[in-house]
Amino acid sequence: MLLILLLVVLTAITLFVPLLDRLLGRATGWPVALVLALAALWVLAQGPPLWNHDRVLEASLPWMPALGVGLHLRMDGLAWLFCVLVLGVGALVMAYSTRYFPPGRRTGFYVLMSAFALAMTGLVLADDVVLLFVFWELTTICSFYLIGLSGPGAVRPAIRTFLLTAMGGLALLTAVVLLWVRTGTTRLSEILADPSWTQDTVFTTVLAVLVIVAVFTKSAQFPFHYWLPDAMAASTPVSAYLHAAAMVKAGVYLAMRFSPAFTDNAVWGTTLVVVGLTTAVLGAVLALQRDDLKELTAYSTVSQLGFLVAVIGVGTPQALVAAAVHTVAHALFKSALFMSVGVIDHQTGTRDLRELGGLRRTMPVTATVSALAALSMAGVPPLLGFVSKENLFEALLHAPGPVWAGPVAGAVAVVAASLTFAYAFRFVYMAFGGGDRRRPGVEPPREGGVALLAAPVVAAGAGLVLGLAVTALNPAIGRAAGDAALAPADAGLALWHGLNPALGMSAAAVLLGALVTWASRCGERISGYRLLPVRGTAVFEHAHAGVIALGRRVGDLTRTDAPTRHLVVPFVLLAVLAAVVSGLGLDYGVSPAPTSRALDWLLVALTAVAVLTSVVTRSRMAALALVGVAGFATALWFVFLGAVDVALTQLLVEVLTVVVAVLVLRRLPREFHRVSRSRTAVTAVIALTAGTVAALGAYLLTGRREPSAVSEHLLANAPEDTGGTNVVNTILVDYRALDTLGELTVLGVAGLIIIAVLRSSGLLSNGGAASAAPGSSPVWNSVDNTVIMRTVARWLVPLLVLWSVYLLMRGHNAPGGGFISGLVGGSALALAYLAAPSASAARIRLAYPVLIAAGVLTAAVTGLLGYADGSFLRPLHAEIPLPWGGYYHFTSALVFDVGVYLAVVGVLLTALNQLGMPRRGRVGPLQAEAHRAPDTVRHDPATGGTR
Repeated sequence: MLLILLLVVLTAITLFVPLLDRLLGRATGWPVALVLALAALWVLAQGPPLWNHDRVLEASLPWMPALGVGLHLRMDGLAWLFCVLVLGVGALVMAYSTRYFPPGRRTGFYVLMSAFALAMTGLVLADDVVLLFVFWELTTICSFYLIGLSGPGAVRPAIRTFLLTAMGGLALLTAVVLLWVRTGTTRLSEILADPSWTQDTVFTTVLAVLVIVAVFTKSAQFPFHYWLPDAMAASTPVSAYLHAAAMVKAGVYLAMRFSPAFTDNAVWGTTLVVVGLTTAVLGAVLALQRDDLKELTAYSTVSQLGFLVAVIGVGTPQALVAAAVHTVAHALFKSALFMSVGVIDHQTGTRDLRELGGLRRTMPVTATVSALAALSMAGVPPLLGFVSKENLFEALLHAPGPVWAGPVAGAVAVVAASLTFAYAFRFVYMAFGGGDRRRPGVEPPREGGVALLAAPVVAAGAGLVLGLAVTALNPAIGRAAGDAALAPADAGLALWHGLNPALGMSAAAVLLGALVTWASRCGERISGYRLLPVRGTAVFEHAHAGVIALGRRVGDLTRTDAPTRHLVVPFVLLAVLAAVVSGLGLDYGVSPAPTSRALDWLLVALTAVAVLTSVVTRSRMAALALVGVAGFATALWFVFLGAVDVALTQLLVEVLTVVVAVLVLRRLPREFHRVSRSRTAVTAVIALTAGTVAALGAYLLTGRREPSAVSEHLLANAPEDTGGTNVVNTILVDYRALDTLGELTVLGVAGLIIIAVLRSSGLLSNGGAASAAPGSSPVWNSVDNTVIMRTVARWLVPLLVLWSVYLLMRGHNAPGGGFISGLVGGSALALAYLAAPSASAARIRLAYPVLIAAGVLTAAVTGLLGYADGSFLRPLHAEIPLPWGGYYHFTSALVFDVGVYLAVVGVLLTALNQLGMPRRGRVGPLQAEAHRAPDTVRHDPATGGTR
């Protein structure tokens, strides 16, 4: 269970960040960095047992046992390696952030960065493909918000990044579902070991393509490479973490994890090698053209990711050794480079190479760190990047395919590596070498503080130390590569292997890189050339605009306020369905037709009169009242049929619907507009036809079936399963609680939408003083007019509230429950609102958005309590002794119902408070008294009253 504890600790620090930020401000990074560092040390301590023994750490908790999905975690050598990088680099970036940002609170940044670390850790530890997908998408969401934190200019980059990586997430989801269906399990380790799906060539190829799309979008491979430099709108600490150990490394991890399953698939190997090397060359050329240090470093990440994807495509154990060691080297030199860029920007106020130069004199530590990181990236000994680049060359010489494939792949890799040397040299020389290119009169920059420099120094220094002592990595890299390949792998890492092809390729890359540097004069001669005819962001924007335009055209087909346009589709479909069913001659049931009672026909007559008069009346208010009568008749019918819960719900909904609808209708004309006789005749025929068909359908289908097996099971087992005898309520909060939680969330969102729409419509504020009331009679005097209702409400409102609580408490065994009790509580609030003399006086000053959120959160947290008994939303039961004897059967479903109660009351309060406000510049006669202009109400000294 230690792996579960690791995720719990990371979750806890994420939840505590707001409190820490309130106390410490930007220094919140220190405790977060400490937690991540301690977690990294714990993971490091698990290394030797993993390397020296063929064992893994595992932990499991039930999640969705009915579906066979669980919180399965597994740490093997590959997961261990990525965990160390995620937590270790995360600790460095968090510590660095404490001095990179100016003083002040950074709640959003630290919460999202902590969540980012949690998501990446969960992703690499997940041994369930569903859980892996959840963490995969969480990294996408975290990156979206982190990019967007940088201000308005980062909005479009954040959206582009989110949409593109989410597209890859959909491909991964499709692959997850296909694997689940084919193998019958969601356990990743079992799926990879199952031979059934790998034996179907077509199926394997489809899955390979889906995983490739997920990997390429996440790891910024051509043609999706543009999102990574585009994401440079984010702050430098975000970029350092995203590029070095998070987000993009998720794609690398996924490719390595699925490598053994697709090794023999030609589509997988060829695509990864070809696209990876293309990306490596393209990213290197684009990096060489950039003058912005941060943009240069971003394109260098694209290039290095191309190397990683290409070598994973080779698929052999030695190729995966190269991928593993280069992943470590890349994490170190890339985090150091980005943090160095941040130091330069922080101390000089610019990242433009054309405005820098000579910084080695005033910023020697930053210059040394940048040089070490750049040399490691360029593959220069004795740094770790040199060792990893040699292994990359060696692996690519054995690329799959014809005999010439390996040499060609190696030659392309040398070209990409030479360009890497060129832009790495340009980074260091243009920023720190040569003369000072800053504007005259600008004060020379100073070196950053110890706290700002410590993290990049550690990262760059680690690249040097591990390069000199690279043999110490052999056990860890060998175990990681072996677990990725599902085959033994001997790392064999060393700084010197003697004279071999890989050494020659490294020397050729350095020499060719020096030649490119000299020929391009550090990239100045090629910076103006346009390599591609289009920009990736422009292509995305055109595609995005095209999709929106297409959606608008499709929406135009039904974008109308006319009900007929909306009703024609379901009407036609129902008619077609009825014709098909009739043509098939299906047997609708086995029971005889139900007998009718005199009371049934009385309710039918009452409903028919209400409906017919509502159709012919021209008054909106009268029509609303008549529709309410039909609703009340329906509620009475439910009572007579024994469905008390449904009747109560119908009755309360009708009451509150009338109240809310009146608030809306008072903003509309008093009467409906006139329509032509021909249209009236046509609509009457349609209405009568539809009503006749519906009546016949109800008569033929209702009550003619024997009780279903499901209903019999619920009636027989609900008391024992749930401890409740109200089967309707137990279905809602026990058997189908997840459905209720979803509906509750929709209800809460609807309440928030009401607030947003009405506040943005300009209908809520009262623009200017109201005109004086027409007279002073009790009819127009709102205080006198509402005296009877206020007197009744004074006693009735508390009784309604108590009744709502009573219905809430008894709902598990008798008619009631969270929704009904919430409606009763809302009725009390509606009565209090209607009894007030004015809209402003009627406002119930409760934080209704908070009530909505509290309701949804309470229901969700109650679901989490179910894990104590093995599953989300599983109700817990307890017998609580009562002081006067006996026991009270408590169930967590009651707490779930409390959440429903709060959300329903919150939504009703939203409707009353928002819709009940007077329209801009207009108030009704009942509101005029409260808003009367000052000069119309004067104090009369003779009477002591007002006139």
